[in-house]
Amino acid sequence: MKEIKTDLKFNFQSLLSNKIQQSKDSIDSININLPYISFSIKPKNKEKIVAKEIIIRLSDKRILNNKECCNDCIRNAVISLNEIRQFLVNKQIDLMDYTNSSLYLLIEMILESIRQFFTYIEKYEIDSKFNNSFEKKEIYFGALELLRSHIYRCLIQISKIASVNIPKISYRIEYNEKWELNYYTEIKQSK
Repeated sequence: MKEIKTDLKFNFQSLLSNKIQQSKDSIDSININLPYISFSIKPKNKEKIVAKEIIIRLSDKRILNNKECCNDCIRNAVISLNEIRQFLVNKQIDLMDYTNSSLYLLIEMILESIRQFFTYIEKYEIDSKFNNSFEKKEIYFGALELLRSHIYRCLIQISKIASVNIPKISYRIEYNEKWELNYYTEIKQSK
């Protein structure tokens, strides 16, 4: 992956610190890899169904593909990201009996990254209409590219739960499965 110009670092300490301890206890069939942690799971049928829907719906989102996303798409990024958020919250509702599941965690990691992205661009007073300086545009594009790569890597993990390949975007995006840890705050194990 090319180097991204941003000082944004995603922080999932509160989401993943307890999972580190749990991962030592659960060994099954599917290996899930996240920043600083890997674990094995055996997803329930409900999780597989929801995971397939997530893959199908999100893999067709133009905002997640830097090769397909034009200037209007960038300008409408906030709208598109809010639509993704709403869809994922609805999937969490579908999983309300599975809040400790890995799929629920992966959904929450995407939602949290979108929240952190919005907070980051608000901190720099960046709007997607680009009435800002060149420097602010670069900050915005760097943060958006980092968000895309994070969501894509989460989708790779979700596709494992769904037992499907990611359609449409996998051959056009430059990201691989390896997490770029320099864009993540290190996870410390809870005691």
